[in-house]
Amino acid sequence: MRTRTLTTVLAALLLLAGCAGETTPTSQDATAAGGSLTWGWHLPSTWDPVTSTVGQDVHALSLAYAALTKQDVDGNAVPALAEGWEYNATGDEVTFTLRDGLTFTDGTPLDAEAVKASLLRGRDAPDSTIGAQLGVVTDIRVDSPTEVTLLLNQPDYQIPLLLSGKTGMIVSPTAVETDVAGLATQPAGAGPFALDEYVPASHATLHKNEDYWDADAILVDDFELRVPPDPTVAVAGIQSGQFDVAVIPPAQLEAARAAGLEVDVIDVFTVRVLDVNNTVEPFDDPLVTQAISHAIDRQELVDVAFFGEGDPNWQPFPRDYLAWNDELDQLYPFDQDRARELLAQAGYPDGVAVTLTTQAENDPLAELLQQQLQEVGIDVTLEVATPGANNYVTRQYPFVVDSFSGRESPLQSLEVLFGPEGLMNLGRNAPPEIQQAIDVARSTPLDDPGYEQAVQDAVAAAVTTMPNTFLFTWPRIFARDPSVQGLEHYIGTQRFEGVTVGR
Repeated sequence: MRTRTLTTVLAALLLLAGCAGETTPTSQDATAAGGSLTWGWHLPSTWDPVTSTVGQDVHALSLAYAALTKQDVDGNAVPALAEGWEYNATGDEVTFTLRDGLTFTDGTPLDAEAVKASLLRGRDAPDSTIGAQLGVVTDIRVDSPTEVTLLLNQPDYQIPLLLSGKTGMIVSPTAVETDVAGLATQPAGAGPFALDEYVPASHATLHKNEDYWDADAILVDDFELRVPPDPTVAVAGIQSGQFDVAVIPPAQLEAARAAGLEVDVIDVFTVRVLDVNNTVEPFDDPLVTQAISHAIDRQELVDVAFFGEGDPNWQPFPRDYLAWNDELDQLYPFDQDRARELLAQAGYPDGVAVTLTTQAENDPLAELLQQQLQEVGIDVTLEVATPGANNYVTRQYPFVVDSFSGRESPLQSLEVLFGPEGLMNLGRNAPPEIQQAIDVARSTPLDDPGYEQAVQDAVAAAVTTMPNTFLFTWPRIFARDPSVQGLEHYIGTQRFEGVTVGR
């Protein structure tokens, strides 16, 4: 029998929730330009893309920075600072051609030398969190002020995808040379907006960057990024004009619609996951992590913890994305008897005790997981992580309720999750077949008929050998005032080209 009823867990959740062209085409009339937009979203861990430690930082950083490429709504790489790129015949060199006349918001020219300096800093800085992604770059050659060539240690056709996010955001060399530490609070990029004021844990105000390469597509003059409202007041915050657009939990969907707000339910890369350190007992035995996965009723998690908005998942990508591997669906189906058998085989016939770390008190998802695991003999103690603790770096918690926000390149995602230096690989180890499969996919051109299968083979190699336990994909949900128009649904980084605010 369950020690806590579904109704009780649902009540806790209710309480928590209630308490491919180069430019972005727009359909808005030019006269709609101007005005301001306030977005309720998460402030970044730092305004320096090289040292950012949180995947979702990319959404805020893309306001202040531009990358060599960007993602379209489906996650494909399209031109941005670079108007185009070309590989050599062997796939181990790629030349990017920059647009003419680019500048950073601090007035520094954004040329090939600046691109070289920024990318090499990302690769080599001791505190860089993107170094592993740029490890394939052996050198960077400046061919002209607008042509820069990346020399690679192996064929790698993922580079345009890789450089469409934080890894490819170009930072002013002047800012790096004069006050690199200052980048944490004062971004120096060439994005659609320039920062005016930043108050940590509160807000950031920005204004339109008239020198942005695609400035004609930016139709608001002022942008405020504000910490998301408490779920209990999210709808009221938009109604009152405190926010124009804000992220809301699924429990607020109906309330937002009833209030006359527009609601965008956007399929994105985000998946809930249990981070697992496989160097710590009992997680060092794969039978234990398999038992955990079999003990979890993922559909119940979706229905209760996300009000039916999401899909059970056993891999780090959403259904219908090119990296989705059909053969991994139902990899570890909900089977309590099988979970008990695996625990017995692992030497725990009478069960095992573990500690599950979460980010907040009274986390309904963690409580429901605790209940499900206890039913097969896994005695779960819940603990709340120390505020501000970065477990990706300290790795002090071996079993953690987490989310993975995806990356621009599917192979980059695999390396973040499963690579020996991957931030979300708490054990910092991986069998060689994972990297071998990733390298095969990396050396396959994106337009090759065998590319998708190569990526899916790499996903299978990783998911079937590593302990990360994926739970369900979940959408990004925005509520917005009806005056906000032109908000595109991006599977990756949310962008604001073409957006207007009529009030």
